[in-house]
Amino acid sequence: MSDILVHTEAGVTTLTFNRPDKKNSITAAMYATLADAVEAAAADPAVRCVVFQGNETTFSAGNDIGDFLNNPPTTEDSPVLRFLRAVAQFPKPLLAAVCGPAVGIGTTLLFHCDLVYAGDNAAFSMPFVNLGLCPEAASSLLVPQMLGYHRAAEALLLGEPFMAEAALEVGLVNRVLAPSEASGYAQSVARKLAAKPLSSLVQTKQLMKRHQMPMVMEAMAEEGRRFGCLLREPAAREAFGAFMERRKPDFSQL
Repeated sequence: MSDILVHTEAGVTTLTFNRPDKKNSITAAMYATLADAVEAAAADPAVRCVVFQGNETTFSAGNDIGDFLNNPPTTEDSPVLRFLRAVAQFPKPLLAAVCGPAVGIGTTLLFHCDLVYAGDNAAFSMPFVNLGLCPEAASSLLVPQMLGYHRAAEALLLGEPFMAEAALEVGLVNRVLAPSEASGYAQSVARKLAAKPLSSLVQTKQLMKRHQMPMVMEAMAEEGRRFGCLLREPAAREAFGAFMERRKPDFSQL
């Protein structure tokens, strides 16, 4: 069974994180599959929208740390950067059904979605600083825009989780539901969108994002440069080493 399930029906492509034994953490191979699927959906006129989902207990724990250390994103063509560009530039509606933990890219991905539906067990976190890194996916731009500076600083500098109701309050999610209902509700909305004229959907989304898109791509590129530098620094090595050794990192000398 694939770690990413790709299913297209009635104009809706659903991408399911399917690695429950690893809390849906994402490997380079999974990013490649996701990038291919999003790019294919963008090019296929029969596809009207894309839905991301996990399961009722976990959306995604973010990067698979072991795989990430073995396959760091060192070039513009690395799978994770391909995926992020594909999502940021996707011309059609993007939806997500989020239950349980959404860590790192599991949260930053959502800032590129047009509609997000969360289970009441959803927990969003962006712990980049805790790993000796910096934000990615243009989250240094998009998180302050949506949350306001002080809430963004709390989320990005502390990296602590915030729950579904807080995400609803700041506009990151559209509705909070029981975990058993989130995916079905997202699918019902996706079917409504799929019944609408594609040209109108595309043009409306393009108009809403036309001023923001150049800044998103610039932020993503700058974050990528700084992320790559920080990845080679002692703080990141200490953070990742501590994670693999299941101990608390010591940044006292860094």
